[in-house]
Formats: sequence, structure tokens, C-alpha cells
Amino acid sequence: MNALDLFRLDGARALVTGGSRGIGRAVAEALADAGCDLAVTARTLPALDATVRAVAERGRKAVALDGDLAEPGVAAALVDRAAAALGGLDVVVHNAGTLPAAEDGSPLLVPLQHAEQRDWETVVSVNLNATAAVCRAAHPYLVESERASLVLMSSIAGIVGTPMMEAYAATKAAQLSLARSLAVGWARSGVRVNALCPGWTRTDMTAFASEAGALSEWLTSHVPLGRWATVDEVVGATLFLASPASSFVTGHALVVDGGLAVPDGGLAGHPKPPSPFAATG
Repeated sequence: MNALDLFRLDGARALVTGGSRGIGRAVAEALADAGCDLAVTARTLPALDATVRAVAERGRKAVALDGDLAEPGVAAALVDRAAAALGGLDVVVHNAGTLPAAEDGSPLLVPLQHAEQRDWETVVSVNLNATAAVCRAAHPYLVESERASLVLMSSIAGIVGTPMMEAYAATKAAQLSLARSLAVGWARSGVRVNALCPGWTRTDMTAFASEAGALSEWLTSHVPLGRWATVDEVVGATLFLASPASSFVTGHALVVDGGLAVPDGGLAGHPKPPSPFAATG
């Protein structure tokens, strides 16, 4: 077998949540390149138009599903709808997630001691409760597959201290724990479960930081590679975890962070500007 064939997923049926933009859209396109038919989800159908077109242009089936993961019951229903449309599921990449948001929709960065409880609960409902619901609903479909892979899109925020984003960081850490527990619990059923932890990656969601000079400079100063990641640099790792290339990998958290999480890696002689969070009290 050609080694590149290990990354093929011809005929596989895949669900990608949060597939309208950024990492989710790039992952959907990569899975289509690898041979998957796809169901992709977002809060609204129009948001998925570009993703569906991109998948179709690759000659694969694309099904758009809308639903707000913050609403009870929606996550499980999306999984069932995806399985019904595709005739089952072999791969699930749960990418959807959220940060607290201000009234204008922009990310709300507030230290925990000044944050509202409702903002915490919104993040927990989407990033943790919906994650558990997706996993629970996907299980009966995945156990019927001979190449079942579940990938939870966590974050470097679940590994390193992330001030001003405590709710997000806590839920992303919880996803890592959930992936380990499910990997052990589902292993004898042939279902692999892994997590992926992107570092600072340029997306619409992170534009508030990547396009802010001082904040961006401070964040990347802690990255040994010294820059933001692109979505394409996250896609390769996702395809690895979804494909037979990682057939003996389960319960793992794959970190794609430019070295940020290496112990003391950010202290190896790289000058750092003052923290913009130093006076948040």
C-alpha cells in the first residue's frame, strides 16, 4: 500500500459541526478531498452555502444542517439527521464552539471575577454539554462502522493558562478529559476518540486578537515558532486523526501550537512585550 493511501477515506460518511467557516470549513473540504461524503452544521443554512459548494465541487455529497447547539436537544438531533442523510456515520469531527459574546456579537474578554454567570453558562452549554450530546448520539452509528473515528476540536486554551477566557479554557480542558474517557470506554467497540488542540490560529473567531497589534504581538511572543497558525496547518492533523493513518491512536490530544505548550518553551530567549492583561485586577 502507498503510504498516502492511509489518509484516504473513500466512501466514508462524515459529520463536521461548525462547518461554515474557519477550521470547520477547511476540515470539511479536506475530508471531501480524502473521499468523504459530508454533513456539515451551522446555526443557519445560508452560512453553509460556500462549504456545500466546495464539497460538491470535489465530487462528494454535501448535506447542510442548521441548528443552535445552545438549545437543548439540538446537538443529538443534528447527529441523527446527519446519519439519516448519509446512511450512517464513520467520522465525526465536532468542531463547533463559542466564546462569550458582547451585544454586538464580538468576543467578550472579561476576567472570571468580573464575568456574568450567564456568559459562563452559554459557553458551557455549547462547548461542553453539546459536546457530550454529540458523542452520545454518535455512538450507536460509530459502533456500526469499521473505521469509526471521533475527533473533538479542543484548544491550546485547555492546556495552558488563558486569562480572560476562563470559561472557554475550562470547557476545552473538559473536552480533553472526555476524549480520554470515551477512548477507553469505546475502544473494544472499535471506536477511536481523540482530541485536537490548535494553538493561536487565524480565523474569523480569532480576528479580535490576530488583527490587534499589541495583543497579537504578545500572544505570538509566547509561541516559539513566532507566528499564528493557518487553518491549513490544523487540517492536516485533523485528517490524520480521522483517517486510517492513525488507526492505532486513541485517547490522544494532538497539539498543533507552534511549541506554545512546551514546558518553558516560551522562555527560551524570546523577548516578550508587557502583558495586556497585567492590570485586569
